[in-house]
Amino acid sequence: MGQSMTTAPEAKKVPLQREHHGDAFVDNYEWLRDKENPEVVAYLEAENAFTDAQTVHLGALREKIFGEIKNRTQETDMSVPVRRGEWWYYSRTIEGKQYGVSCRCPIESDDDWEPPQLDADVPGEVVLLDANAEAEGHDFFSLGSFTVTEDGTLLAYAVDTTGDERYTLRVKDLRTGEMLGDEIENTFPGALWDNSGTFLFYLTVDDAWRPDTVWRHELGTPASDDVSVFHESDERYWVGMGTTRSRKFLVIEVGSKITSESRVVDADDPTGEFKVVLPRREGVEYGIDHVVVAGEDRFLIMHNDGAENFELADAPVSDPTDQRVLIAHRDTVRLEDVEAFQDHLVVGYRRDAISRIALWPINADGYGELTEIDFGEELYTAAPGANPEWSSPYLRLGFTSFITPGRVFDFELSTGEMHLRKEQPVLGGYDHAMYEQKRDWAVAEDGTRIPISVVKRKDTNEPAPTLLYGYGSYESSIDPSFSVARLSLLDRGMVFMVAHVRGGGEMGRRWYDNGKTLTKKNTFTDFVACARHIRDSGQASAVVADGGSAGGLLMGAVANLAPELFDGILANVPFVDPLTSILDPSLPLTVIEWDEWGNPLADADVYAYMKSYSPYENVTDQKYPPILAVTSINDTRVLYVEPAKWVAKLREVGAESVLLKTEMSAGHGGVSGRYEKWKEVAFEFAWVLDRVGLS
Repeated sequence: MGQSMTTAPEAKKVPLQREHHGDAFVDNYEWLRDKENPEVVAYLEAENAFTDAQTVHLGALREKIFGEIKNRTQETDMSVPVRRGEWWYYSRTIEGKQYGVSCRCPIESDDDWEPPQLDADVPGEVVLLDANAEAEGHDFFSLGSFTVTEDGTLLAYAVDTTGDERYTLRVKDLRTGEMLGDEIENTFPGALWDNSGTFLFYLTVDDAWRPDTVWRHELGTPASDDVSVFHESDERYWVGMGTTRSRKFLVIEVGSKITSESRVVDADDPTGEFKVVLPRREGVEYGIDHVVVAGEDRFLIMHNDGAENFELADAPVSDPTDQRVLIAHRDTVRLEDVEAFQDHLVVGYRRDAISRIALWPINADGYGELTEIDFGEELYTAAPGANPEWSSPYLRLGFTSFITPGRVFDFELSTGEMHLRKEQPVLGGYDHAMYEQKRDWAVAEDGTRIPISVVKRKDTNEPAPTLLYGYGSYESSIDPSFSVARLSLLDRGMVFMVAHVRGGGEMGRRWYDNGKTLTKKNTFTDFVACARHIRDSGQASAVVADGGSAGGLLMGAVANLAPELFDGILANVPFVDPLTSILDPSLPLTVIEWDEWGNPLADADVYAYMKSYSPYENVTDQKYPPILAVTSINDTRVLYVEPAKWVAKLREVGAESVLLKTEMSAGHGGVSGRYEKWKEVAFEFAWVLDRVGLS
């Protein structure tokens, strides 16, 4: 490989033939998969050196953007306290510190529902965990599980110091500050206590990084004595855990991409058997909560059995099959979430690509009248916040939009009054009125209207340079949210847009179904239609495309489909070699992904379809726009080898201005620590601005 920092590294070719369904493909760069090979590490480091050399002229701009993010951020800050039991829980950030500090203070009385003032000095404050101390001596730090017993005496938390998402679970006695001897290696995030605080439940993963086993640990006993209470052998299913808000049940949730099942045990009887609520049926998803109606314990069941956009039913705990429909299926409304409290339900749903919240009181006879909360903006995101208490007189809500910094409200249930507890501070005089957000629509190849969210300064003249973001997988919706960092683009005259392409969940379940498996190409052609629309309508003078993970697959696909539309492509941890990955069941997460992409091992049609859009396989001798691919060597979800191979193949066909940046001590989420993340954002934004002549 070339070693000059001014000449792009050239990966050697080691031909490896792959054959499936009578099709042979020669992969010249699969050798890059072996990260233990010094030659592979040397290649990645050479790419990093080349990227550094090619972007050295942006150093001052990077520093400036980093400074803007830092100067707009209130570095010493405090979250709004959340009441649970006899304590208020909250977190702090401290200027100069990379990580948060978890704290609590005692409530003054049982009827004390007014959170303490957001202040540097909170009476009775106790530090539960200082992540900065935990991270000391490590290049990477991530906090996984964080859960306190019902009586508030013990904390279980888990840490990862490499980025490979294998966490060590520890227990701290909050009365004395001492660490107990209970330490469990190689756990997955998500742990929960039984009601007595005697038993701790946790998850472990299989070789493919799939959480597959729930364990019960009795405090004070060796981890080797822990009991496996549930194991899922079907490799398509992912295991999770939770509790009902009532603390009546501990819940094990088992789900593939298209099928789910819940099991429950009484939280007061943790050594009992977890019992199936409704047996799994292929293609049927459901979730449960516990509610008490007219004195009877009932399960709330949200499901899609014959209801594409889901419906809500309830049933006696004694017979979950004896269901009555509470909210019937609607074609234009996607039911997304239902949370139960002692006296009301909170119903979350999506209409016209916007998330909505309604309150539904529970009275002596049953359910009252459902009322939607009005938030007064065209584009916004609203969702319940942390609400651990079963019988709180307030509902904690979070609200944000592209131009409204995050707000935390307490909605007073008895009066309907909204109490603003906090608005995300933006230092330096941010003026909401200087910016605007709106909805636009593009028309796809098949006539489908694709929503586009548009954010810009009001004084930005069209056509303007535009950063067009897309994702479009797993029914994930890219909802409006405020970004301090994004102001550094908007204030330089760049417009930010989101293409809400099929494969996401913005327009209901059908929107998702029409952008997966054998309709996946709609995701890519929708994005191209959006890019073409904003150019042809005179909104965009230049377009840089941006996407990460499965959105990185989108970036690779549109680079092949319509390279002439883009002035640059930013791809974060991009899934650009999907066929190689999905063909290998031994790789992390492959089998569970077959419901999303199809199974190319078993199905020749799926193989041919995936091969027809896979970015890596479809790199051709054409003119590509400048590309920046960012990855992490310890990523367990999208392996670094995918963008490494993609960049090598692009170079092979003569693509110019292609850069690969590999974090050598990070995972799927990139670097850890807020200052390091700001530096990473500044690096990417400087590159984006340079692509459109705004550097």
